[in-house]
Order: sequence, then C-alpha cells, then structure tokens
Amino acid sequence: MARPSTTSARQRHNILVRHHGADAPETLAARRELEAAKLAEHIDQVVNTAPKLSPEQVERLRGLLPAPDNKGGSAA
Repeated sequence: MARPSTTSARQRHNILVRHHGADAPETLAARRELEAAKLAEHIDQVVNTAPKLSPEQVERLRGLLPAPDNKGGSAA
C-alpha cells in the first residue's frame, strides 16, 4: 500500500473531523495516519541528507520506534 502524502492525510483527517467529530474512531485512525505521514516525510528528509548509517546505528534507531499495535488494525 502506498504511503499517503502529508497533504492528503491532513485533508482526510480534516474531512472526518468535520463530518464525524474529533473523537470518532475513524477520525482517530486518520489522525494516526497523519502523524505517521508527517514522521515519514521528516525521516525521508533526514535520511536523504545524512551520511550512510552503519548497521549498528540503524538497529539503534529502529529500537526507538514502538512495536506496532496489532489489535485488528491493518499493517502499514
């Protein structure tokens, strides 16, 4: 599945807030997608400008990410 752009994720979130309210489950899911899109965009910018990481550095950074919540959600 393609990663949504920050702009499209923000638009989707705003539409869901307007139609379902800020606390609706679908709005909260869209908020998570928006935050993930913003984080992915930032990571892309950093990775594209930084020198190549060693395997140890990659593992250390990977450890900073929380484990996915697999309670019926779709895998990203």
